[in-house]
Amino acid sequence: MVHEVNRARRTDVLRLVALGLLPTLAQGPVIRRPHAVRVAAALDSNAWACRALDGLRERYGPGPVLVSVAGRQALVLLSAEDAHRVLGETGASFTAASKEKTAALSHFEPDAVLITRGASRKPRRLFNETALDHPAPEHRFHEAFRAAVREEARPLLRHGTLDWKRFHAAYQRIVRRIVFGDAARDDERITELRDALRGDGNWFMLHRKRHRLRTELFVRSQKYLDLPEPGGLARAARATPAAADVKPVAQMQHWFFAFDAAPIGAYLALGLLAGHRTEAAGARTDHAYLRACVLESQRLWPTSLAILRDTTVETRWPGGPTVPAGTAVIFYSSYFHRDARRLPYADRFEPEVWLDGRAEADWAIAPFSRGPAECPGKNIVLFTSATLLAELLRLQWRLSSPHRLGPGRPLPRTVDHTSLRLTTADRPAAADRPGVTD
Repeated sequence: MVHEVNRARRTDVLRLVALGLLPTLAQGPVIRRPHAVRVAAALDSNAWACRALDGLRERYGPGPVLVSVAGRQALVLLSAEDAHRVLGETGASFTAASKEKTAALSHFEPDAVLITRGASRKPRRLFNETALDHPAPEHRFHEAFRAAVREEARPLLRHGTLDWKRFHAAYQRIVRRIVFGDAARDDERITELRDALRGDGNWFMLHRKRHRLRTELFVRSQKYLDLPEPGGLARAARATPAAADVKPVAQMQHWFFAFDAAPIGAYLALGLLAGHRTEAAGARTDHAYLRACVLESQRLWPTSLAILRDTTVETRWPGGPTVPAGTAVIFYSSYFHRDARRLPYADRFEPEVWLDGRAEADWAIAPFSRGPAECPGKNIVLFTSATLLAELLRLQWRLSSPHRLGPGRPLPRTVDHTSLRLTTADRPAAADRPGVTD
């Protein structure tokens, strides 16, 4: 297929900024701003952004469109073929360490592999893949992870209601236990530090670096790595050979950060199952199906609103002009995940596409990215979320908030997870009730 690179007119750029860029920035590219998420869901801002991208495709064709925003040149991808090319050639013609991503993440993880360029990237990536057992479907410590999930799920089963605040707090305890070990379960300060620095990252280079907070975060993290018998992924990190420039505690910061998007996908998957009672029946005992539900939740509402790359060399699309090194490349996730031209299931809940290979074969569906920069912790996240859903589905949940997550009409492109509420009339099993232990 021959694509030409076209330069968007000023009016089209303004429309894209107003309907796509500004709502994305307002919601928080690094850590979500609840009030902005609520407004975005009310306006269904992702749908408006997708319409703006459809407008570009109608006017300029399916090839990448060059836009200029505040002096920064960027290619906006509009075809699945180009998305596949960019993701597949990351590390060669494109880098995941884009200018904007580096500015955001350097607030709290300046040496993480995701924003590393040059010779250090390969050993850091190898360290991550080795410690995280990528691409094995289960980590070597998966039984310990399962035990942590089950313990933290029990209190959630003792009430007749579930909201985001309680769910998120439980998931954060799980994350601390999986990343740093059981000793970190109640270390809420380490989560507070991470979130404060992530909030700074929402402002990219406009916010000053708070080195004191970052030092405290790293010191607290190193403490768990230095325990006589570290737990969780800290144990795997210490057992993994690492050259001096790898900086294991720096790589662990990304595990800690990247895991934080997981509860959004898991909670929305639970909401989808509550809205699709037929699909929920029997799902608890089918781990593969629950894993597919989490992936489908991430397809419908990507937690990475956009995937960013920068060109590393002069790059040419067949039939089009060459763009210089340092050009930004934008993959707007919802546009590809909900593309009705290619996906007959675009706006409905269909976890089966992850079981029969349709979604895996489509590189434009990339909830954990694809290719050389695919998230090496993908399977740990999916294992954790699916295990938690299995525990929670001991009860039958129904939606008690006005979210449109059931069948019968297209699912919204934007959803507010923070206001989602669930209720149940079921009673938990005896072992899950207060005062009863195993």
